[in-house]
Amino acid sequence: MMTGLDYLTGMRCLRCGRGYPPAPTRYVCEVCGDDGNLDAQYDYRRIAADWDRDALAGDADPAMWRYAPLLPVTAPPAYLSRSPLGSKPSTLATVGGTPLIAAPRIAAEVGVREVWIKDDGRNPTGSLKDRASAVAVLKAQEAEARVITTASSGNAAAALAGMAAAVGMRAVIFVPATAPSAKVAQLLVFGADVYLVEGTYDQAFDLCLAAAREYGWYCRNTGYNPYTVEGKKSVSLEIGEQLGWQAPDRVLVSVGDGNIISGVWKGFHDLHQLGWMERMPRIYGIQAAGSDVLCTAWEAETETITPIVAHTVADSISVGQPRDAVRALRAVRTTGGEYVRVGDDEILAAIPSLARGAAVFAEPSGAAAYAGLRALAAVGKLDPDDRIVVIATGSGLKDIASAMKSVGQAARIEPSLGSLDRALRLVAQVVD
Repeated sequence: MMTGLDYLTGMRCLRCGRGYPPAPTRYVCEVCGDDGNLDAQYDYRRIAADWDRDALAGDADPAMWRYAPLLPVTAPPAYLSRSPLGSKPSTLATVGGTPLIAAPRIAAEVGVREVWIKDDGRNPTGSLKDRASAVAVLKAQEAEARVITTASSGNAAAALAGMAAAVGMRAVIFVPATAPSAKVAQLLVFGADVYLVEGTYDQAFDLCLAAAREYGWYCRNTGYNPYTVEGKKSVSLEIGEQLGWQAPDRVLVSVGDGNIISGVWKGFHDLHQLGWMERMPRIYGIQAAGSDVLCTAWEAETETITPIVAHTVADSISVGQPRDAVRALRAVRTTGGEYVRVGDDEILAAIPSLARGAAVFAEPSGAAAYAGLRALAAVGKLDPDDRIVVIATGSGLKDIASAMKSVGQAARIEPSLGSLDRALRLVAQVVD
């Protein structure tokens, strides 16, 4: 099968528009520096001539690699190929294909026609960021790199550690020392070299950039490596296919550095350019009140951001200096969407509410998108005919401590019916 590398025509700076030939280690614009994010450009006419929805429908593999003509990687290597028995030798091959779950009770609660939850916590390491890391590892191999590195608040690090382990590549990870222990455990179990940075995510990010330049490591940093967006956009390609190529009215996703929402936009843009989807959905970015840089810039109608020191229970979106700000702001503005600010209390309350309404267990950053949906409903900004997709970006198992804060402790009883009866009566009194 042809891949996106066959159709990739170049990379374009989002700030100045300067074009570059594609290369695995060309990260940012030479003129704009680290602020000059590059965007992959494709020949959509050639893709449409060589590939169509019927061809896609004939591919039984549910993973993200079914969209190979839109992914900027070399031809799928041997460990992505299928054996005669249909097995897939590498975890890298299983990324994507996550369920889009109908949530009629949530739809009734917020007063709209349909709500769907895209549960990306079902990915191999438990988050949407596996999509980006899978592509980044392939680009690192294309560059013949021996080491791949990233800075992360947790999920991107776990994703990279897992994908690197799948192909036997060394990963060096920088995370804030405050990262949830479950996420740090993932990194160590996968065999990554882990450095807990006594500082913020943004400081870890800068240290990672410096280390990559000093030691010649391949850098996967979100909002710096242009290929992370190309992996993340596969979530929208899946949503489009799962909805029968009918665009939802609104798509809600939590936002930290802005790279996921940029990928969400890019995937729908690809489908629109191919003529597979008639229109773009309105895209909504949900930010924690303590990490609301993009929300503030959107309200001020500017692409200039003012960094802050971020603080939120949703560690995966705790970013004080978003590195993909321009693209993230345009994703919302060009689609007629909105940025929505939610507090930590709203985020924590959304964890059990989402779990009980749709049986999806999300970590705080994943539940933030659902908190945003409830916030929009509370101020009457939803339409009764809306068809809405909420992207839950990470599994609740990543941050059990926050989940426990949202629900409290279980009842302790003696091993007797009398003790159980007293507990049941207490519950009945509380319910009444």
